[in-house]
Amino acid sequence: MPRALITGISGQDGSYLSEFLLSKGYEIHGIVRRKAIEDPRHGLWRFSSEMIDNITLHIGSLDSYPSLYDCVSKAKPDEIYHLAACSFVSYSMEEEFSTLDINLTGTHHLLSATKANAPDCRFYFAGSSEMFGDARECPQNENSSFHPRSVYGISKLAGFHLVRNYRENHALKACTGILFNHESPRRGFEFVTRKITSQAARIKLGLADSLELGNLDAERDWGHSRDYVKAMWLMLQKEELDDYVISTGISHSVRCYCEKAFAHLGLDYRDYVKTKENLFRASETTPLRGDSSKAAKELGWKPEISFDQMIAEMVDAELADLQ
Repeated sequence: MPRALITGISGQDGSYLSEFLLSKGYEIHGIVRRKAIEDPRHGLWRFSSEMIDNITLHIGSLDSYPSLYDCVSKAKPDEIYHLAACSFVSYSMEEEFSTLDINLTGTHHLLSATKANAPDCRFYFAGSSEMFGDARECPQNENSSFHPRSVYGISKLAGFHLVRNYRENHALKACTGILFNHESPRRGFEFVTRKITSQAARIKLGLADSLELGNLDAERDWGHSRDYVKAMWLMLQKEELDDYVISTGISHSVRCYCEKAFAHLGLDYRDYVKTKENLFRASETTPLRGDSSKAAKELGWKPEISFDQMIAEMVDAELADLQ
């Protein structure tokens, strides 16, 4: 039975990846902070009690090398999926030091612990389209230039180079998935996509009367988390590991996201959405749209859930939860 260790297991991607790997017959180990175990209703809300019973949880923190060393030593994984990060871009602008510490130093800690305790383990690092930032070309692929515009993007780019260094100089079987935006009903409420679907449902039920957003013309390439975790697994199944862009190849504006979410509820977003200057990003990026043709050719991967299906699922989940 293959054994996987997942950092960020309590997050959106971690929960879907756990379900996927369990369906493949894996033994799952996850690293969480102590508070997630002490208060599972909040820290592990994305998991059913049955799911939690099938996962071995280890207490650890990215800012503590000894704790990660201990987790890797105990889990003895065949595959590591490093998903944990400070991933909210606006927060990274305000908390630069902690973002760099968690995202870069934490990645270094885990790579070193893997090299010491599981040198034959296959290592996946969650990169981000924010690494491209103000890219000179669109769409972006594995050969596109990087020009991050946020501390989050900078931290992920530094992690990308660190992972490649461990692959090339330490013979660690490690790779990076440069994932474009991916959403689901399990997305955190701080992200604009969940903010839109949640507030739209509240408005439909008479629990709210408006939604405040920033730049409605900002564009992103949005896919579904369930599709993207499959790509993570496929990357680690190759004999020679490499880095891949994972995306839908189609970009939409925040305005379009609003239009479809509200329309699914029989509402016109223009009656409820208000723009606020203080919610605009200080440095907006070039429209981010990925070219995942390399993943399609070498991994046989392609997205299966459409943009419209994803939004409808998110809105329906919000309604069911509120009702």
